[in-house]
Amino acid sequence: MSFDRVKTEHLKKLEQYVPIVARVHGGSHPEFLEVQKIFAQINRKLKEAGTGKPELNNEFQELRAITDHYTVPDDVCESYAAVYQMLAELDEAYRA
Repeated sequence: MSFDRVKTEHLKKLEQYVPIVARVHGGSHPEFLEVQKIFAQINRKLKEAGTGKPELNNEFQELRAITDHYTVPDDVCESYAAVYQMLAELDEAYRA
């Protein structure tokens, strides 16, 4: 799937889910607060680039490190898992 298509499919949902998941799980999963910061950087760069493809290698590299390649913890909700799934798909499409 193309990066633009994945971006279009997931960006609005991520904008909604990430702050909620951070509020609900940030206390017990402080790494998600880092995920939230990095997603904010990615989102800003995507908006600034418009239809272009911004440089996001560092951000995705950080996300893979922080999330252990988007491994979902056992004690979280479906929204947390959905965020990791969408970020993983965005990352994969970006690198394709």
